[in-house]
Amino acid sequence: MRNSQEVKRFIIQVKNHIISAFIKSWQVLSEHRWLKYLTLSIASVILLSSIGFFFIIYGGGLIVDEKKMVLPATTMVETTDGEYAGRLYTENRLLTSLSDVPDHVLTAFIATEDERFFSHAGVDFRSVLRAVYKDIIALDKVEGASTITQQLSKNLFLTNDQSWMRKTKEVMASMYLERNYTKNDILELYLNQLYFAHGVYGIETASQYFFSKAVSDLTVTEGALLAGMIKGPNIYSPYINEENAVARRNVVLNQMHRAGYLETEELLQLQGQGLGVTSQPEAAPLYIDDYLEVVIQEIESRYNITRDELQRGGYRVTVHMDLDMQKQAYEHVTNTAYYQASNDEVEASVVIVDKVTAGLKAVIGGRDYTIGQAHHQALVTHQPGSTIKPLAVYTPALEKGYHPYSLLNDEQKDFDGYTVRNANNQYEGDIPLVEALVESKNTTAVSLFNAIGIETGKEYLNRLNLSTKDDGLAIALGGLSSGYTPVQMATAYNTYLNEGVYRDSSAVISITDRNGVAISSIEPTETQVFEKQSAWYTLNMLERVVTDGTASSYDYAGALAGKTGSTQHATVEGATKDAWFIGLTPDFTVSTWIGFDQSDDAHYLTKGSSQAVQLTKALLTDINQIQLIRSEFDRPSGVEDLPEPITLPEITDLNASFGLGGFNLLRAELSWSTSIDDRIIYHVYEVTEDGKKLIGKTTGEGSYTIKRPSILQMTRYYVEPINPLTNQGGNLSNPAMLSLFE
Repeated sequence: MRNSQEVKRFIIQVKNHIISAFIKSWQVLSEHRWLKYLTLSIASVILLSSIGFFFIIYGGGLIVDEKKMVLPATTMVETTDGEYAGRLYTENRLLTSLSDVPDHVLTAFIATEDERFFSHAGVDFRSVLRAVYKDIIALDKVEGASTITQQLSKNLFLTNDQSWMRKTKEVMASMYLERNYTKNDILELYLNQLYFAHGVYGIETASQYFFSKAVSDLTVTEGALLAGMIKGPNIYSPYINEENAVARRNVVLNQMHRAGYLETEELLQLQGQGLGVTSQPEAAPLYIDDYLEVVIQEIESRYNITRDELQRGGYRVTVHMDLDMQKQAYEHVTNTAYYQASNDEVEASVVIVDKVTAGLKAVIGGRDYTIGQAHHQALVTHQPGSTIKPLAVYTPALEKGYHPYSLLNDEQKDFDGYTVRNANNQYEGDIPLVEALVESKNTTAVSLFNAIGIETGKEYLNRLNLSTKDDGLAIALGGLSSGYTPVQMATAYNTYLNEGVYRDSSAVISITDRNGVAISSIEPTETQVFEKQSAWYTLNMLERVVTDGTASSYDYAGALAGKTGSTQHATVEGATKDAWFIGLTPDFTVSTWIGFDQSDDAHYLTKGSSQAVQLTKALLTDINQIQLIRSEFDRPSGVEDLPEPITLPEITDLNASFGLGGFNLLRAELSWSTSIDDRIIYHVYEVTEDGKKLIGKTTGEGSYTIKRPSILQMTRYYVEPINPLTNQGGNLSNPAMLSLFE
């Protein structure tokens, strides 16, 4: 306790002495005003210098924006077999790890740009003094002394002006980086952010661009060429000026020799080599953009990654694209020979959906589409016309108990003021459902839609991701206020290939971030929309559309089913607004649409859906030459094939005669020529006073036995062929007369 009090007294005495000394000193300075001002000036300079020094040393954090140290990186899009499918970027940069860069490449950059990189703390003061001396001599800022860290700081956080203030900020940022990051961190970031001309950023991208190889495979001379380019990328690019590139590369090799990285003999040998660059890579093919736009929009919606982030984030995306199909689809869409329209501004879209995965194998959004354009025709809605009939009417009717050979009435009808006519204004009376679909009858479609119920049809559309707010019978003919996209239509029709199961289509299979971490997404839905028998019957009927119906024009040798569709132009009589064909092969579904961005008096099609049929069949023919499309559809287990149609014969040779039966009883035999179709049922009639009377039936046979014929009078007989599929009868045969006495 005593010692503590003594310490306190000592401290108080020292404080009093200091205060006394300060007062005496100030009195002396007051008597000599010049000395007071000099002392204050020196103290101010020391104080300000100290503040400035500590601000430079520790103020770099105010300049460094760590968000900018996350470099924009190219998102790579590739197919399932690893083929390059496209790139998305703001800066074309493939990031690499420092461990992947060979030592001889690192030494090329260090020897050229910052020989003392591993020994300084961000600023090389020896180089600074040399540069300051030259600046003073020239009375201007003529030489830089930037280290690799300073270059990185300038490129990431500052501008390119040559002011002392910018240089001070550069020093501050560099010293901050050196205190907070390792040399390897700085060097890796530096190599990844460099620009190499031609829109190429980062050493990995440059390696692939100039040499078609990974940075890990670069040779000494190749690394030297890249190291030399960064001083003036456009000046030293081998694709712009080969002579400059060689000279600059040799300068770098000399620097490596001077720094002790190369022996003299090795230097001379390397300087004698050519540049070894590959042919300058071509720009991305035009046919890729259409698909990449679908990828971007899908990732935005399913993965919640914005377009900007996708173009900066360095993701790796695997897609369902088939490059051959995509190219073929593009070449056919851009071929003007298929189009018959009022002018050459006509547009088209083709979408191909894989049967098994529902993956988008090809998507063309227009004849000249580029990423970001508003009118991607594969993603824009169009009125579907008659392509909606199977989806909203005929297959739902099969689900509700109708059969492909159920009879429907084909005649002009009026439904509370809504008059329905066939496109050709021809009517056939009662016809089978399958025939109504094959011939794309409007009257039967609307009548059947009315019979099963509008809400029933809409329910099936909704389950096929084809919801509509419309409520009228016009839905049955595709007369919608909005419509559907070619992607939606191809996806919906793909259900017929999959036993009635609807699967959401998609372009993206998987996506990983720049660190290789997989990003989860919303799983596509799978819904049993139709019974597999209904789906199979519909597929069979759609095959007949191609062989015998509205899609029978033009040739295609493979298995093909499909449905045509067209919509009327609103103002030009007889013109078409939208032309469709949805085709199904055993392996995939293809949706083709032809029309205009805006349809008006000057923009219309002069021909209907046949031009979409022509384009599709030509496309399939070319695809089949590249990769064989299977020749038969997969029949599901436990289903029946659609029966072949029956043509009833004209019977003109009915004959009647007597013969002996058992126990010598008299009998009569009727005979006639039969059809080769043994499914036909033959009704046998006997004419009586009350008219004709059905006395028997036989199936597939050309004879009938009358066991107890009348022998006392002449009897007349007829035969009528019956179609068992529709229960329709044909024409009566010629009469056959039977009499024992004549």
